[in-house]
This record gives sequence, structure tokens and C-alpha cells, in this order.
Amino acid sequence: MSEDSNPMLEPRIAKVSVNIGVGEGGERLQTAERVLELLTGSSPIRTMGRIQNRDLKVRKGFPIGCKVTIRDSETIDKFLRDAFWVRENSIPGWNFDAQGNLSFGIRDYTDFPDQKYDPDIGIYGMDINVVLERPGHRVRRRRRRSRKVGSEHGVSPEESRKWFADTFGLTIMEE
Repeated sequence: MSEDSNPMLEPRIAKVSVNIGVGEGGERLQTAERVLELLTGSSPIRTMGRIQNRDLKVRKGFPIGCKVTIRDSETIDKFLRDAFWVRENSIPGWNFDAQGNLSFGIRDYTDFPDQKYDPDIGIYGMDINVVLERPGHRVRRRRRRSRKVGSEHGVSPEESRKWFADTFGLTIMEE
């Protein structure tokens, strides 16, 4: 049986996480939350500091950023096409990790289509993480009867690069 005929071997996007770290709470964090809501259409949650760092003025348990996790395939497709358009449909090869996931950053939210600069908001960049996996990985995450998933069922970085290039028309720049 070839890979093309087996639907369990076809990679798919499990989720997309969009993160904005501002380093402090208050007004800047609220505007960052507005930016994420504008771009994704979902309400963000706050990320809290895990350690105390006096130099960076970060305290444990206090809000330092916000994030949104997108799991709907239609929303993911639209958001990623816009994000890749901002990156001019090219991603460096080192942005893929050993499990085939993709992480990249965007410098300014106003680069997205239909977004204009608002002086009340300012300029906010963001980190985008895309988790790519094959069907069947829920077996590892479920509460009841969770099991290990073999390493051969994972997505390699090479497969991930090829899948993103074919699906979204990306140019993967190799060093």
C-alpha cells in the first residue's frame, strides 16, 4: 500500500498558537489582546510569569503576555495564508523542529491584509507556532487508555517542509 492511498499517513495541522509577549500587565497587555482578537477572531488568554526576574521586572504569577490557540481548520487555513503572505511565502528551513512543527515570527500586525495602523494600539509583533501531526495522535493525549505512538508515525522535518510547500505554496530557504 502506498502512502498516497493511506489516509492515516497524510499530515494535518492540529493547532496554531499565536503569542504576543509584552513583559508587563496593564494597558499594553490589553492592547495586545485586542490585536490578537482582531487577527484571529478568538478571545485570547493571558500568560503568566513562571519565574521572578528583577532585571526584566517580571514577577511570578503576574501577566506578561497573551495567546490564542486556533483549532478550527477553516480559521487555521485563512490565518496561515495571511501570515505566510506577510512573510512573502518564504520560510527559513531552520524554523522547523525535529517533530516537523513550524515556528516563525511576524514583526508587525499591520502587515496583515486589511489591517491599518492605529495610533491607539501601536506596533505589536507575534510568534506563530504550527503543530503538524498525522491522524491517530489523539491516542497519546487522551485521558482514558492513552498509549504511546510509534516514532515512525511522527512527521519528520523533511516531510513537514514538503507538506507546507505543497499545501501553502511556501518557498523553504535552506542555508
